Amino acid sequence: MKLLFWAAVALIAYSYLGYAAWLWLRSRWRSRPVHTLPCTPSISLVLVVRNEAAVLRQKLTNLLELDYPPDRMEILVVSDGSTDATNEILSEFAEVPRMRTLVNSQPRGKVPGLNHAMQAAGGDIVVFTDARQQIEAGAVRLLMENFSDPEVGCVSGELMLGDPSSGETSGGLGLYWKIEKTIREMEARTGSVIGATGALYAVRRSLLESIPPETILDDVLIPMQVLRQGGRVVFDGRAQAWDTPDLGTKREFARKVRTLSGNYQLLQLAPWLLTRQNPARFDFVSHKLLRLAVPFALCAALLASALLPQPIYRIALAGQVLFYGLSACALLRLKHTLLARMADAAFTFVLLNTAAVVAFANFISGRKVAWGR
Repeated sequence: MKLLFWAAVALIAYSYLGYAAWLWLRSRWRSRPVHTLPCTPSISLVLVVRNEAAVLRQKLTNLLELDYPPDRMEILVVSDGSTDATNEILSEFAEVPRMRTLVNSQPRGKVPGLNHAMQAAGGDIVVFTDARQQIEAGAVRLLMENFSDPEVGCVSGELMLGDPSSGETSGGLGLYWKIEKTIREMEARTGSVIGATGALYAVRRSLLESIPPETILDDVLIPMQVLRQGGRVVFDGRAQAWDTPDLGTKREFARKVRTLSGNYQLLQLAPWLLTRQNPARFDFVSHKLLRLAVPFALCAALLASALLPQPIYRIALAGQVLFYGLSACALLRLKHTLLARMADAAFTFVLLNTAAVVAFANFISGRKVAWGR
């Protein structure tokens, strides 16, 4: 039982602290800076939408206003079986010469739409984005500077949770995302990032490969395919897209379940990720897979500390109970105090690990997680 407790603690500590510490040490002795220079290659901006009428007009206007030479940029929009006013909004932009629309009358899914767009793209660089997020005017130009380095095959931008006028949120989800971005920055500093930010990332068209139509995490599998072909996947925090920090607990939970279910799915669709074909296998396991085991390690640590009589385990048990009690305080909607911020962070931690358990149940049962708005 003691071995179970300490093994569980070690796994949790490595997943959230140890891996980041290792990246920090690695960056001190094996830094690989990206050699950036201004450049404006031809690009294809790709967007797959389904029933996004609420945000589509704003998104298309955002893309047309990007600070990038118009004659070097095309916009490809795939409407995947939309039944709201999405197609009518797209028709409003039909006269824009650098915009092309591909309409599927029946829904096929996001990834078939991406595969279709990748085949139709004419730019040297393909830039992927989502409908909801707003891209800063200079973000794409900054992304392109990284491609002046011939080693770079994929560049991820940075997703900012909050409002451009007031800055990023400091809530639990915002804190989690800041930690995640710090890890990505350190990965890029010494090699390659494990995955990209779906809201904004770019890939050399010559390195793009079709991906299985049922893929959930296209923004992980596509960059990992780039890695397998010898290209670097880097992170540029200067290139920013902004998103709503809180869509509500229910929607955030569903989105996280989908993401974590996608991590399990990757092992089925791309088993090569655990072989030598993946040059970042260690980072992939440390960053993506070990976190899937954390909720089970948490349960093991709680159980073991409850059954072991020694004082150190009694203290550990009390600490865990206090932490989970603190997370429950977030449901009370406390005012903006230190206690409220701590409760919010604890609640986010519990929410994310609960989502990992649901994702595991989906994986075991074979339940598919569908793509939707």
